[in-house]
Amino acid sequence: MTPPPPLAPTRPARGRLTLRRLRRDRPALAGLVGLAALVALASAGPALARWGAGEVDARAFLQAPSGAHWFGTTQAGRDVFALTVDGLRTSLLVGLGAGLLQTAIAAVVGTLAAYHGGWPDRALRWVVDLLLVVPAFFLVAIVSVNGGGRAGSVLLLVLVLAGLGWMLSARVVRAATLTLTGLDYVTAARYMNVPARRIITRHILPNLSSLLVVDATLAVAGAVLAESSLSFFGFGVQPPATSLGTLIAEGQRTATTFPWVFLAPAGALVALLTCVNLLGDGLRDALDPSDGGRA
Repeated sequence: MTPPPPLAPTRPARGRLTLRRLRRDRPALAGLVGLAALVALASAGPALARWGAGEVDARAFLQAPSGAHWFGTTQAGRDVFALTVDGLRTSLLVGLGAGLLQTAIAAVVGTLAAYHGGWPDRALRWVVDLLLVVPAFFLVAIVSVNGGGRAGSVLLLVLVLAGLGWMLSARVVRAATLTLTGLDYVTAARYMNVPARRIITRHILPNLSSLLVVDATLAVAGAVLAESSLSFFGFGVQPPATSLGTLIAEGQRTATTFPWVFLAPAGALVALLTCVNLLGDGLRDALDPSDGGRA
């Protein structure tokens, strides 16, 4: 009796393969741990701080870091640690909200336009060309400052930054979708009258996952930088709210004489952007469907 042929090795499931690749990527793990620590600090920081972000210590103006004030105090006697935690939470909300919403809009619009072609595709190109000539920074500044009762609010900044930042990403998604729609299995599914929504969600978007992850990472980092820049110039988050940009603007006037007021929010901003980029690079490699040799 002849023995049965050996079974062919089975490939691990996509989710397990992604996790295995991610665990082997030390920079990505460092970015993930760092980002989780920053999120935990933004969430639990107010409970750990000895002072509130709005409290004033009348006996400590521009005091250096000490046991009473871990990161020192500002010119107004406010605790820098509490302010940094509060600003970090605002920047995280704006960055994650605007970045993820921007990528979602680009994915939906780009895939639908490329898949259906015709007037949806022409409309997308017309809208993108129109919006790209609009000075986005100035428009965001005008809307955020003159937003009525919502002027300078986090929700308004998220909507405006996402609404004016998806165009180039949609172009890239459209080009990648045009390539995928020409593949044999997508063509076969269309001839078999498979609904467009199912083809897009099961055959096109999974192959765009690496692209979308990288785009979302860049979008989050870009939204954090945009919010910080707007707040630095006084067009973003408005008092009494606080963000890393407003704290950096306040601390840059005394950066050479009282550096702790500037270094704490600037260091938090650099750490946030570094962690997001490290994690994005790792996820891009782990989700790459063409990299079949690295299991």
